[in-house]
Amino acid sequence: MAMRQILLLFFILGLCSCGNKEKPEEAKTTGHFSGVFGRGNFSDTINFEIEQDTTGYKVYFTSLSQNANRIPLQGIAVKGDSINFYLQSDFYRYSFKNKWTDNNTILQGSLTVDTVSVPYALRRVDHDESQYPKSEDVRFESEDLKLEGTIWYPSISKSRAIIILTSSGNADRSASRAEAILFAQMGFTTFHYDKRGTGDSEGNWQSASMESLISDDIQAIKYFSGKTGIPLNAIGITGSSQGATKVPYILRNIPELEFGVAVSYPGASLLESDLNYWKNRNADVLNEDLDTASELQRKVFEFVAGTRTKEDLEKEIYSSSSEEWFENVWIPDLEESQTDTKLLYSPIPYFETTKQPILIIQGSKDEIIPNDSYAIIEHALRKAGNENFKTIILDGASHSMYYTGESDFPYWSKIHPDYFTTIEDWLANISNR
Repeated sequence: MAMRQILLLFFILGLCSCGNKEKPEEAKTTGHFSGVFGRGNFSDTINFEIEQDTTGYKVYFTSLSQNANRIPLQGIAVKGDSINFYLQSDFYRYSFKNKWTDNNTILQGSLTVDTVSVPYALRRVDHDESQYPKSEDVRFESEDLKLEGTIWYPSISKSRAIIILTSSGNADRSASRAEAILFAQMGFTTFHYDKRGTGDSEGNWQSASMESLISDDIQAIKYFSGKTGIPLNAIGITGSSQGATKVPYILRNIPELEFGVAVSYPGASLLESDLNYWKNRNADVLNEDLDTASELQRKVFEFVAGTRTKEDLEKEIYSSSSEEWFENVWIPDLEESQTDTKLLYSPIPYFETTKQPILIIQGSKDEIIPNDSYAIIEHALRKAGNENFKTIILDGASHSMYYTGESDFPYWSKIHPDYFTTIEDWLANISNR
């Protein structure tokens, strides 16, 4: 009797175990989700990195073509299988609504911005850290200032390096982070740093001379070479706008450097470049008054550059103040304005001595530099006897190398699709390795 009861018990337990088989383990909701976001003629590869800790969820957005790397998302709300968040820019709110599907392997979502809503589906991807560039934050000194930067080490190195020169304004190294990562993905050890007075670097970029800023770049190059062990003849430099104006100066002063890449390079002084930008911004408004108004604007820039006195400019302002076009002229506070001699700097004399291979890239829609800048630079390089240069005009590219053509989704700006491939192809073919 006891044996029958035992057997019956085993039979019942067996039935229970058969009826309550374990369900497949549900995949984590965290991780990397990547895919193509597209609408009409617009497409872009985007990535969400979803993390979770004791405080809740964190989400980061990456699109290197938009110069966006791990941008934190806001307003994260999780309910059941849904996760929503948004990104607030100066102009728009980008609202993302998402659901985890297919055992949390797919993030099915939609982006709403302005009056447009676009669906997308991102797939969970394995994120092998060994396949991605590693970063190291470093510090070096220049003119008794401590400057902070980041070295990006490629997963597979070409034993070559690129250093990104600082540009105009108060932008720190975050402005070139995506570019640095992309160069590292090409196999180049890459270095960029916070310009003096920006980010974590000491100093004042506004009061600094062009020579001081160039000195910072030169110290950055020498520090980087010593830190990594990469010789100067395996290091190239790249700069955009004001950063590009420093390229020939540095190549002349460090002749061992392998190459230079000059992007959106003015074939004139920085003052002429600023004036050209002002003309382009005001041409449609001022029409026949443009030339007259630009004469006063030039005098204003000359005052800022330190070549015209305040008293002289005040006379010019007084004599023009009743003109209809006067309100379109930019005039700083003459009492508070700080002299900026950088406006007088012209790179052309240094191009006339440049011997290393150099790539010149200009956008057809550049609104800042004079249109004939590339021709002036080419003339200077020929004067130097340099036969190892190349000029590329990217159709539809702006001064910042963003594509300005018609788009079915005009809310995101993307780097021109040919920009990095142009640089990569040229670097693969330069002859003086």
